[in-house]
Amino acid sequence: MAIKLTSRQQAQLAFLQTLPPKMQRVHSVIEQMASLKADEAIVRGLSRLLDEIKANSASLSLNGLAETAGLMGTMSRRGGGLQVKVRGLRELLGSLKINYEASLRSATKPESSEQSSGEGS
Repeated sequence: MAIKLTSRQQAQLAFLQTLPPKMQRVHSVIEQMASLKADEAIVRGLSRLLDEIKANSASLSLNGLAETAGLMGTMSRRGGGLQVKVRGLRELLGSLKINYEASLRSATKPESSEQSSGEGS
């Protein structure tokens, strides 16, 4: 028997399948920053990528992903020491991966008929 997903879950799943290469790029840029090989253009590209992830996640009601990506975007733009920025981004990347896995589980789990009918009450 095939799993029946709602249209919202199908849209979330389609978006979530595009995230692993983006998260790999984020990781790569963070490591470049740590080894002092990233210039300002690369860091601005990272900020734009994180903003894109945040916007798409928020539009699909993936609030945990959207919040973490927003925090990472803010962290990437902030001033101050590079070591503090790199450490914060590394920790937030771990959080982003955890939120990604939770969102993936939620998007692939079929909603029960009780949840669907109970939401209208």
